[in-house]
Amino acid sequence: MSTTSQAKLIFQNVTVNYVVTGTELLVGIFMLPFNVAHLGQSAYGLWILVASVTVYFSMFDLGYGVALVRFAARYRAKGDTKGLNEIISTMFCVFSAVGLVTFSLAVLISLNLEKFFPLTPDQARTGRIVLLFISSYVALQFPASVFGGIVNGFQRVYLNGVVAFVTTLVVAAVNVIVLLSGYGLAELVAATTAVRILSIFAYALNAYRVFPDLRIRPGYFKRERLREITGFSVFILIIDIANKLNYSTDAIVIGAFLGTSAVAIWAVAQRVIEIVQRISDQLNAVLFPVVVDNATVQRLDRLQEILVQGTRLSLAMVVPMATVLGLTARPLVMVWVGPQFAASVNIIYILSIVVALRVGNATSAVILKGSDLHKFLAVSNLSMAVGNLVLSVLLVRFYGLIGVAVGTLIPMIVISMAVVFPAACRRVKLPVWTVVRRSVWPATWPAVVMGGFVVLTRGRIQGSWSLLILQSLVAASIYVALFLMFAINRNERDWYFNKVREILKRSSVKAAPTELSIRT
Repeated sequence: MSTTSQAKLIFQNVTVNYVVTGTELLVGIFMLPFNVAHLGQSAYGLWILVASVTVYFSMFDLGYGVALVRFAARYRAKGDTKGLNEIISTMFCVFSAVGLVTFSLAVLISLNLEKFFPLTPDQARTGRIVLLFISSYVALQFPASVFGGIVNGFQRVYLNGVVAFVTTLVVAAVNVIVLLSGYGLAELVAATTAVRILSIFAYALNAYRVFPDLRIRPGYFKRERLREITGFSVFILIIDIANKLNYSTDAIVIGAFLGTSAVAIWAVAQRVIEIVQRISDQLNAVLFPVVVDNATVQRLDRLQEILVQGTRLSLAMVVPMATVLGLTARPLVMVWVGPQFAASVNIIYILSIVVALRVGNATSAVILKGSDLHKFLAVSNLSMAVGNLVLSVLLVRFYGLIGVAVGTLIPMIVISMAVVFPAACRRVKLPVWTVVRRSVWPATWPAVVMGGFVVLTRGRIQGSWSLLILQSLVAASIYVALFLMFAINRNERDWYFNKVREILKRSSVKAAPTELSIRT
């Protein structure tokens, strides 16, 4: 695949990801206060708490999901239809068994829910129902994930994006209808889960569209294929466990020590941080197969460019957003969910730093994961996760929600800046200072000037969504102008514009049939 064609695919995938992400975030911004108002803070906190439990079920993926994407891309490139069908069929059988185990575990947890969390009898009863509905969808997702793996391995992420876009809108509509009709949390979760289960069929259709020769047969199950995938997936599993501990344990720690109302306060801060992360991290979400391709053919020059440009663009996305969020946290919370969630403001201050480090370091993590340093990345992420958990449990006893946030921040600073980022620089054979000079510095200093504008104007945006949005847009314009005109040189600026023009030229893209099916 030529550089321009690959750039075109990346552009399509990232663009659709942004459309889906933007839609989901806008819907989420509306639905959070709507759901809190109709369910109540305690019931909403119960929902978040139970959903946090089900997040851990995804670890039963065992790293095979990411591995499937890797091997789908590899066998497609080889033109090995039989091998790819054996890989897919083997994983479908494994994931079907995993789904059954997952749902069985969910039943066991639901029967003992009040033993894990301080819940009233009514909360425990509702929590059981919610847990079982959500878990049913999670269990079905395991075997269905092979369809998404095929589409992603063929670098046609945008097809699944269309399904996700439609599903998001339908789920939101059902959510509103159920609550306006006077139903409660259990009925809401049942209805929205049903919509998500139906969406699985659309993902399956996408898989058959990009790979018409797809055949899933029990007879294609091969132990040697399972061993082949497991050699890679076991380290992806460790990374996934670490990510869950890093990003999903906090709500459970808070629920265990402080109760469901505190979980709701944390959820407000976490939601805005997730918004920033999802908007700013779409590029890294599609870079993995690109890194695998270039690492396989030993294109060190391209890996260097990926690290430099990926880090710079990631920081250029997340740093201004995190800066504005941190500086306007109080008026944002007051306008969005009201003074009853004022305790979320201090949490946002800390987590805005966390998300800047997380996204800014994401390209380094992709480099390590995609170029045979996944073992090192797994150990690093697991160390960060354990540090996060231990510090959060210790600090929550003395400092409450702030302690949990600080417990998340400290390991992130240490591991991302002192371990993962330098390792990625060594992998592509670039000095750390070179990457800092070319990537980190140009993307961060304009945010200082932009932050000055936000500080000078934030006292005038109290109580107004329109003024808050206007201030953010002006701040973003200041950052973009400084970044393009002064932070990068003319050659780099021309390079960006030329790449955009190349991508947008229709003549540079030829839809060859061989890209939608693999050779026999």
